[in-house]
Amino acid sequence: MSARFPVARPRRLRRTPALRRMVAGTRLHAADLILPLFVKEGIAEPQPVASMPGVVQHTRDSLRKAAHEAAEAGVGGLILFGIPAVKDARGSAADDPDGVLQIALRDVNAEVGDSIVVMADTCLDEFTDHGHCGILTPSGDVDNDATLERYASIAVAQAAAGSQMVAPSGMMDGQVGAIRAALDGAGYGNIPILAYTAKYASAFFGPFRDAAECAPQFGDRSTHQQDPAGPLEEALRELRLDLAEGADAVMVKPALAYLDIIAQFRAEVDVPVAAYQVSGEYAMIEAAAANGWVDRERTIMESLVAIKRAGADLILTYWATEVARRI
Repeated sequence: MSARFPVARPRRLRRTPALRRMVAGTRLHAADLILPLFVKEGIAEPQPVASMPGVVQHTRDSLRKAAHEAAEAGVGGLILFGIPAVKDARGSAADDPDGVLQIALRDVNAEVGDSIVVMADTCLDEFTDHGHCGILTPSGDVDNDATLERYASIAVAQAAAGSQMVAPSGMMDGQVGAIRAALDGAGYGNIPILAYTAKYASAFFGPFRDAAECAPQFGDRSTHQQDPAGPLEEALRELRLDLAEGADAVMVKPALAYLDIIAQFRAEVDVPVAAYQVSGEYAMIEAAAANGWVDRERTIMESLVAIKRAGADLILTYWATEVARRI
């Protein structure tokens, strides 16, 4: 760099909206966004989620409408979470061909076809009566290897119902490999896996557990989700393992508190990197905006730009349709 003030004046390129837009280094596109949607069995009307203003538990009809609106806005993908009427210890509804999530996948595919990527959360916490992400041992611990068998069966059921991608979120060791083998063995070798690679035991997940009705009935998920204070190498080890097992894309969750992890993943891999702007991030901005403490639209966009700038190719966000319309 040779020029200095007063010759060098960086403000020249900030002078007008058109100039700022032309030289912007970070650009959001509607196709970068993935909209999480909740569908609940046995309800007649959409049920608002009190801790997530603007988010609802959908009926089959309202889910189809939300899917159509997202596709029309140009949103890149949908990820569906199912809430069954009946739960049990093994999450039997999760891989039931006539379970709420499989019905929802068929409904949404019929509504939007190939105009948007329809995917499913591949986990058990929404389906178990204890609220944990897997099969429990008699002592109440999550049995990693027994849970892998359930995940494999769930992924195949989701693919059969039309899921165009599966997204295992339970943070079990070996989950990507078990699912890849099951999908390939069942003739679904073309279905990609979006791995929740670095999912932290975060306080930011609270409102999601209201929406998905999956709060643990005892204990927490610290034995399988990563420690927020854990070393970077732990996240990179998970990354290497998921890629070796066949992950087609990788995810960091939450997003804003882990921008450094997103950036490190982007520097390490040549597959898409996703980040989940989670329920707590959403709820904080909505609550602050409702109190007049922040400018809602500007804060939403700034948070998404930060995630994109850190290196995320894909962003899961509850504002996906709204933002897609705006940009």
